[in-house]
Amino acid sequence: MLKAIGARSIDDLFAPIPPEYRLKRDLHVPKQMSEAEIVQWFKDRAAENADGYASFLGAGAYFHYRPVIIDALISRGEFLTAYTPYQAEISQGTLQSIFEFQSMICELTGMEVANASMYDGSTAMTEAAMMAVRLTGRKAAVMARSIHPEYREVLTTYARHQDMPVSSVGYQDDGRVKVAELEKYVDENCACVIIQSPNFFGTIEDVEAVADLAHRKGALLVVGISEAVSLGIVKPPSEADIVAMEGQGFGVPLGFGGPYAGVIATKEKFVRQMPGRLVGETKDSKGRRGYVLTLSTREQHIRREKATSNICTNQALIALMANIFMTVYGKGLKELARHNLAKAAYASEHFAKRAKVLFPGAPRFNEFVVESSEDPYVINSRLLEQRIIGGFPLRKFYPELGNAALWCCTELTSRAAIDTAVAAVAVSKEPLTNEAPEPEVVR
Repeated sequence: MLKAIGARSIDDLFAPIPPEYRLKRDLHVPKQMSEAEIVQWFKDRAAENADGYASFLGAGAYFHYRPVIIDALISRGEFLTAYTPYQAEISQGTLQSIFEFQSMICELTGMEVANASMYDGSTAMTEAAMMAVRLTGRKAAVMARSIHPEYREVLTTYARHQDMPVSSVGYQDDGRVKVAELEKYVDENCACVIIQSPNFFGTIEDVEAVADLAHRKGALLVVGISEAVSLGIVKPPSEADIVAMEGQGFGVPLGFGGPYAGVIATKEKFVRQMPGRLVGETKDSKGRRGYVLTLSTREQHIRREKATSNICTNQALIALMANIFMTVYGKGLKELARHNLAKAAYASEHFAKRAKVLFPGAPRFNEFVVESSEDPYVINSRLLEQRIIGGFPLRKFYPELGNAALWCCTELTSRAAIDTAVAAVAVSKEPLTNEAPEPEVVR
């Protein structure tokens, strides 16, 4: 190679680089290892992971049982190695799985059309807001402060460069958005009202009341769902104009923040402004059923200035996990949701004997907020010694809630783990109170 480029040596090759910037020693890298040593190294690192712990974490990432058939099917070469299905004629299996994914999502959400998945729930919610701006010709959005805080951060980051002012409205004593406060922000420039149900506190929002308000003022309603399993028992938000959902709860494993599969579902009349792509069913020249990409309105398919989104993608493999999960459970999804509901009800009832369970009076799904007399980080440290991961402390995102933590129970949460966690919470010696904050505006 040196001879081909006319250099006599490595030093000659690097001569143009000033001497003070050249490395004159060997790299500090470990010595080479044999295959057996490498395998053992990875086994040792794997043994350092906290395996087999009970977990009460939720907050947008849920620990549900994954039927073993999921990994068996997604590992097939047709799915695992296939990239985005641009060539429909050789991707019929992938296209059919996406079509069925879209169909089941519509059944669950009460919407008429769903796209072929997106990055995750946070970007789906943001894309839904920008979709509402295109549909209404208005610029602003108003969101509930009870939405997942990181979803709100993603939305405000996008909005900063979209000329889209975003207002934030606080929550009531029952954890629901302040509908009366919402009305102050829903004016002739408001494109959409955005809520989440179940919201970040696990509370079911009054979707119908918020929908009435938004539609009365000519705005659209966007409803976010971060816990997909809730749709097994919670009434679907059919009053919404756009549903932005995270599909992780449907058989997608927890893996250091991803990958996930977001979804946008909407009414058919809005389909041409929906970001991403759709798979449609058709027939070929011989009358055989076939699947094709249709309404692919992202930047890789049409001119950039006409694209409905420039960053969304199709999480086909992750959506396939959700597809298999929904197929395996079928109508049993309702029973799965009942298990989650029952575990959370049992846990919140027993936590209430030792601490304060916030936001009473409104229905919940599988998450609830506990305010304790102790710092939740101290409680969680005690629980770790018993191989239990405690609730999610809320002070970072909701400082007004003090020593509050969000606890989640799923079908995998045992009664023994709940009893142990409850026992770890010190009995409060003083009455605990909190007040919801005044509404804030984020620009």
